[in-house]
Amino acid sequence: MSDANKPTEAAAPADTPVVAPEPVTATAPESAAKTEAPAATTAVAPATEPTAAATTTTTTEATANNATPETAPAQDTPQTETAKEKEASPLSQLWEAAEAHGHPEIWGVPLADPASHIPSQIVFQKYLNANDGDLVKAKDQLIKTLDWRKKTDPLELVRRMYSKSKFEGLGFVTTYVIDGKEVDEPEEREIFTWNIYGGVKSIDETFGNLEEFINWRVALMELALQELNICGAIKPITADYDPYKLFQVHDYKSISFLRSPPHVKSASTETIKVFAQNYPELLKEKFFVNVPAIMGFVYGFMKLFVAPKTIKKFHPMSNGANLAKEFSESRIKGLGEKLPAEYGGKGGELKAVGKEPFLTSE
Repeated sequence: MSDANKPTEAAAPADTPVVAPEPVTATAPESAAKTEAPAATTAVAPATEPTAAATTTTTTEATANNATPETAPAQDTPQTETAKEKEASPLSQLWEAAEAHGHPEIWGVPLADPASHIPSQIVFQKYLNANDGDLVKAKDQLIKTLDWRKKTDPLELVRRMYSKSKFEGLGFVTTYVIDGKEVDEPEEREIFTWNIYGGVKSIDETFGNLEEFINWRVALMELALQELNICGAIKPITADYDPYKLFQVHDYKSISFLRSPPHVKSASTETIKVFAQNYPELLKEKFFVNVPAIMGFVYGFMKLFVAPKTIKKFHPMSNGANLAKEFSESRIKGLGEKLPAEYGGKGGELKAVGKEPFLTSE
């Protein structure tokens, strides 16, 4: 069939609306928008992740910050450190030992916390000083003293009556102060105990009953401690400073050192033992007067071997009248002149100015 005979394609009617194809450019952006939308959503997601992470971090930090005060150890405050030092101090440990023991006093001092009670501080420090700061030894001696005082009751002994025929004139306590001045410092008072063994009327009666003699001797010492008045002390002591001490004078006039009866030696030995154990660091200086000249030689020989600190406290003297010359360093001016005349002073006799334990004729 020729091209002329082929049917002619019908033309589209004019009034038939022609549906124009959707422009590609219009379709493409829409599709692209639909396609890119998930990407846009995905792109926003990371923005929320840091927020969550920040929230988590903030929460973690807050938790950590809140946990720190709960788990961190408490810091020591000055008060806590002071309490620890107090608890660990030797004086407080001696107080704890005394408190646990239960006996309430030593030398008439009612024991209490040495941190706030100066008289107790003085007592406990003396036990430390007597043992060169060794706490174990000081505590052992303290407990033994408490045991002894509980058993013996020295405060009752000082109130007891003693035989006048056995002990009259054998022991005195004298106190010397600055004339016309009220005592403000412990150095302004000097206490002496006097043991006049040369005045013994009957060796057998005075020394025959060892317990009775020791009780009288303890009563004399406790009487001296009342005069020393540690209970009223206002100044604490240290290892180097301690004015709360006594002078002791032992007068051996007419006493034989070579022919002492056994009970005299027993009394002397027991006295030394009791006083060394129960009255530490109370001796300022001790004078042995009217002793034979040979004892002075022995004293000179002792200087070669005994520590100066110890030997300084002991002074044997063959002539008691020289005693007054030994106190030039005292804060009490003219202390030597206040002593009785028989000891080189200008003061009254011991019977007139001294105190004795209570005596009875019965």
